[in-house]
Amino acid sequence: MRLALAQIDATVGDLAGNERRIVERLDEARAAGARLVLFPECAVSGYPAEDLLLKDHFLADCRAALDRIAEHTDGVVAVVGFPERAHDVFNSAAVLADGEVRAVYRKMHLPNYGVFDEVRYFQAGNQPAVIEVDGVLVGLTVCEDVWQPGPPASLEALAGAQLIVNISASPYDRGKPARREQMIVQRARDYVAAMAFCALVGGQDELVFDGHSFVCDHDGAIVARAPGFAEHLLLCDVDPSATRRGRLRDTRHRVAARELEAGVPTVARLRQAPALAGAQPVAPTVAPFLDPDAEVYAALVTGLRDYVEKNGFDHVVLGLSGGIDSTLVTLLAVDALGAGRVSAVSMPSRYSSEGTRSDARALAENLGIDFRELPIAAPMGVYDEVLADAFADREPDITEENLQARIRGNILMALSNKFGWLVLTTGNKSELSVGYSTLYGDTAGGFAVIKDVPKTLVYRLVAVRAERDPVSPIPETIVTRAPSAELRPDQTDQDSLPDYDTLDAILELYVEEDLGREQIIARGLPDDAVDRVIGLVDLAEYKRRQNPPGIRITSKAFGRDRRMPITNRYRG
Repeated sequence: MRLALAQIDATVGDLAGNERRIVERLDEARAAGARLVLFPECAVSGYPAEDLLLKDHFLADCRAALDRIAEHTDGVVAVVGFPERAHDVFNSAAVLADGEVRAVYRKMHLPNYGVFDEVRYFQAGNQPAVIEVDGVLVGLTVCEDVWQPGPPASLEALAGAQLIVNISASPYDRGKPARREQMIVQRARDYVAAMAFCALVGGQDELVFDGHSFVCDHDGAIVARAPGFAEHLLLCDVDPSATRRGRLRDTRHRVAARELEAGVPTVARLRQAPALAGAQPVAPTVAPFLDPDAEVYAALVTGLRDYVEKNGFDHVVLGLSGGIDSTLVTLLAVDALGAGRVSAVSMPSRYSSEGTRSDARALAENLGIDFRELPIAAPMGVYDEVLADAFADREPDITEENLQARIRGNILMALSNKFGWLVLTTGNKSELSVGYSTLYGDTAGGFAVIKDVPKTLVYRLVAVRAERDPVSPIPETIVTRAPSAELRPDQTDQDSLPDYDTLDAILELYVEEDLGREQIIARGLPDDAVDRVIGLVDLAEYKRRQNPPGIRITSKAFGRDRRMPITNRYRG
């Protein structure tokens, strides 16, 4: 059987665009001789559609789009994800063939953890299902159905399914592509069945979907794999007789299979004359996984590109200080959008060093982006004058530091208003965790590209990008200079924070792993630093709630993932 896995970048709510993408891939798959074509979870609506799923007319429009897609299934069988409105709402996989919807399978396991809220929107299905395609039994599953061991996939295999397909919208975090594949490979071995995993790709608000669709045989060997972070039609031939031969030798499930013979319905039987008689086999591709840091870089590029494109922005602007964070955001913006769609603004104050100013200018010139220098000394002087009476008899402190950041935020937002540009903020996860940022200053903007990237990872991602070109566009001093907000004389980040290696280690344990004070100290981290960091994280919750959305790349990001009360007296 020739399979086609259509790894598409669906946009939430763009029913016409998603329909067009699906039909184009159907036509391409048919031309390549595919018999069974898979599309991702909720390919019709996009994922996650959130409260659009509470609109009855939206669900009706999704069904109408599905019916139109079905009209293009002459000679092929397609499995397409869509939100189904029946007596309730289901996250479903439709089986399309011969111009119509021939069957529907309803997702049985609804994730309701991390970034998922599926119990809010969907009713769970209650029955596994198989279809028969030219004599081959195929089990149907949707995403979480295979993350949970056992039914429905195990029952479908016991009922004779030689191939189990899983259509998915599986959000990315660091290292997940390999972990997910290893899990599904183990399912294939456990169930003695080939597995085909077809995944969504692209960015949707804070989430990135990495793709990496693949097919493995009943022994867990990878037959084909699509590249990550790109649309792709993955073709491969699967030999169902190999699974039958494998089960003849591996009889572990023989008794259970006999007991289940009539327990799983065959919801559609789809037959045609063999299309591949005498056809040359396709040469399947097995795209490699990226190195861990390069994988994160690709995820950030994908998330930024799709946020800008899908929300209709033509151009982005950011404050380029000559520091490591704004350097990374600039590099990501250029790689996501092209140099012609990126503007960088240097806004030096009297505390800005000539080194950071010249580095910002050199980076912009090396990348070929629009660069502007708009000094803030004059507006800062006006603020000092306006506030002189109110601040009489008080020494300058963090108030004046924050004013500088807010002036810069105002300038960037003015450029945004005047030209319709999207402002990219440049704060990283380490800073946002402990509140080392200024509300309505460096947090002002439309999209926080690296808000889930710890500072130590920022440096590694810049190194990944530096290695790409024969001559790096990044001035070396950007990497080697001690990080500083440059809001007062001789300031460095470590005046206010533990060193970033220590800080990031504590944050990973406290924020991502939810460990308490004593547990973190038991990992060998200094108790004074642990107490200080925990206190800062807890106190900064009100700030984080007001930050713009940004790309999730860790196992627990601020926003959809980590949901802590602002008013909260529990510490540690």
